[in-house]
Amino acid sequence: MLYLSVSQTSIKSVSTPASVDRPRAFKTLHFSKAAGKQGISDAELCQAVAELDQGKGDNLGGNVWKKRLKNNLSRSIVLTKPKSFWVFVHLFEKQDKNNIAIDELRGFKKLAKDFGSGGMAGIEAAKQNGSLKELCHDNQA
Repeated sequence: MLYLSVSQTSIKSVSTPASVDRPRAFKTLHFSKAAGKQGISDAELCQAVAELDQGKGDNLGGNVWKKRLKNNLSRSIVLTKPKSFWVFVHLFEKQDKNNIAIDELRGFKKLAKDFGSGGMAGIEAAKQNGSLKELCHDNQA
């Protein structure tokens, strides 16, 4: 159950520059639509990224994190390449389910691995094809 459309050609091993000041943040098109319906702003997502950078979230392993949003009413699944980027990929309401299923977690771990392998070149390709939108870059929320 994956929600991101990234061509395999855009997922290549690429070195990231050593001078990355802070991780960048992105959201998938799927996540963006769900967040809009639930009234979750980009500013709230930027705050969540700052908290994730401090380890304030649930590390599910394999560079997959669960982060509470909207005053603890919603849960997000966020993928990371440590010190490079965070990607919000999935959103669900606490009232609908407590956690993601094991098969969903496996899929998210695979996606996190693909993002990690693709590095910033893969992220930029996904931005270009409209699959990802950048958050909090250059103090923009």
